[in-house]
Formats: sequence, structure tokens, C-alpha cells
Amino acid sequence: MNVGTAHIEVNPNMQVMNSRGIWLSYVLAIGLLHVVLLSILFVRVPVVWTLTNLIHNMGMYIFLHTVKGTPFETPDQGKVRLLTHWEQMDYGVQFTASRKFFTITPIVLYFLTTFYTKYDRSILSSILCL
Repeated sequence: MNVGTAHIEVNPNMQVMNSRGIWLSYVLAIGLLHVVLLSILFVRVPVVWTLTNLIHNMGMYIFLHTVKGTPFETPDQGKVRLLTHWEQMDYGVQFTASRKFFTITPIVLYFLTTFYTKYDRSILSSILCL
């Protein structure tokens, strides 16, 4: 028996990506990251798009695919302690709306990056020099 827990779910990680407003918050966070990077002086727009894409992809890779377990004490007796957040999302069901959204968003961000950089590889070289 878990005394003091306020959630109904056995594992809150299962439904957190379906919470109300999480998709909008996610898109706004990407936009905020982009605006913060744009505010840095002497950094060109194509470099900012590339940095936005790289920071987003590294952050989401770490958050969704490398961190295992839950930050909560769950009554499932450790069943999810070896699962990544991506594997826990939507109870492990494939092709849900949340999984599709979190799969399509980096692809759209990649297309925006390639559009604004005009496929110029020298931009990536200049970022690696930073």
C-alpha cells in the first residue's frame, strides 16, 4: 500500500504524454529554445536552426531513449525499472497518437533546418568549431 500517493495510475509515465496541453508545451519549448538561440549576438539564422535541431534531438534522445525507470515509487514491483520512457509511453502500445507526434516532430524540425540552411554543410563545421 502506498500511503501519500495522489495519482491513480500505477506508473504515471504511461500517460504523461497524453496529458492535456503537453503537445502544445512541447512545441512552445522548442520555439522558446529557438528564440533564446536567436538572441545570441553574431549567430546567423542557419546556425541557430542547426543548433535548435541538434539540442532538441540530443535532449529527446537522452530523455526518451536512455533514461530508464520512473522517478516515482510505483507499486508495480519494479516491472518498469528496465524500460526507457519511450517503452513505457502509452502502456507500450505502438502507433498511438502520442508516439506519432513525438516521431513526426523531429522530422519536421529537420526539414525546417535543411530549408533554412539550404543544405549547406559548412554550417555544421562552424558549429563544431564552437
